[in-house]
Amino acid sequence: MSLTTQIKEFALDIGYSKVGIIPAESFPEYIADLTDRHEMYSFYIKGPSRPLVAAEPRSLMPTAKSIITTVYDYAQKSFPKELTDKIGRVYQARCYNAPDERINGARPQLMREFLRKLGCEVGDKINLPERLVAAKAGIVNYGRNNFAYAEGIGSFIYLTSFVVDIELDYDSPTVEVGCPEGCSACMKACPTQAIYEPLKLNPRRCIAFNTFITQDRMVGSHIEPEIREKMGTKVHGCDICQEVCPRNQTRLKEKLLDDEFLVKVAQDFSLSQMLNMTDEFYSTRIQPLMYNYIKERKYFQRNAAIALGNLGDPAFVPNLAVAMNDPEDLVRGYAAWALGKIGSRSAKQILKDNLSKETTESVIEEIRNALFRSEIRGELIDFS
Repeated sequence: MSLTTQIKEFALDIGYSKVGIIPAESFPEYIADLTDRHEMYSFYIKGPSRPLVAAEPRSLMPTAKSIITTVYDYAQKSFPKELTDKIGRVYQARCYNAPDERINGARPQLMREFLRKLGCEVGDKINLPERLVAAKAGIVNYGRNNFAYAEGIGSFIYLTSFVVDIELDYDSPTVEVGCPEGCSACMKACPTQAIYEPLKLNPRRCIAFNTFITQDRMVGSHIEPEIREKMGTKVHGCDICQEVCPRNQTRLKEKLLDDEFLVKVAQDFSLSQMLNMTDEFYSTRIQPLMYNYIKERKYFQRNAAIALGNLGDPAFVPNLAVAMNDPEDLVRGYAAWALGKIGSRSAKQILKDNLSKETTESVIEEIRNALFRSEIRGELIDFS
């Protein structure tokens, strides 16, 4: 059995659905695309993953000869509706950059160990353009919504690549769009029009981006009011452009076994608990699913406040009133926005009471704006 065959069969044995291999060459088309949209993607280009450097693998690993790329199908079990309204499926599946001690973190570790046993040097922390790598290896093609699609699976996939120092047998590319001709379902469905043309995404309008990249250490924590209004109840990720895609309908309509862990989480997961979370709720319901980007609770709380505001239910006014006393300015500010969105008499009274004692200018501005919006809507309707 050839080395290439051994590697591919091992990958399939440990749970990957597809495997492909390409030479460890640079990706000039990716470099050109990122460079052309530098302003839009500056947060990423300047970030720690150094994508422009990693797009030339041999600059980080001079001995690199091949890239082994894999597809993991993370939608093999069903996702509870109570969670899909709030959390992207890839995060529910606990496979996105999973820690080593979790099953989906152990899988790439097993792959690296196997490659090393075969005598390979394996590159470390080379953040490749995964979709382009997988397309060049013939195991995915593109969707107009910017996602990669694997034949027979759809776009609910997670891609992982391994750079090694040996030459292997290489696969043929499928760098092409596989969508039905003329289909623009994803572009029409995106609430913020983040997909501004096929295969082009403005990240700053993307709901997923706004749920987890908007942090002070990244691009700042402010979310534009226009975007807040359109986030619905999404608190970590967004699957709308994948849910409407014709190419995903077979999988979405398929009767799958329950993920029993997610069933347990869904039973006691709520936005109100996320807004004013206990240590236990954070460790058992937030961290197991949403460990990927956010490390500080205040961003989860902010997102929960936005979601509660968008629900517009006066029943959540007491929860938001509690959040108006949170030690974090960010939480108080977005709780104020949510109270203004609900606009009931009790919500407005809470805003007025807090305006008199608030000392942080950004929160004062949110409270004033919330009261102004409430008054604009008028007091003819009694929400109390």
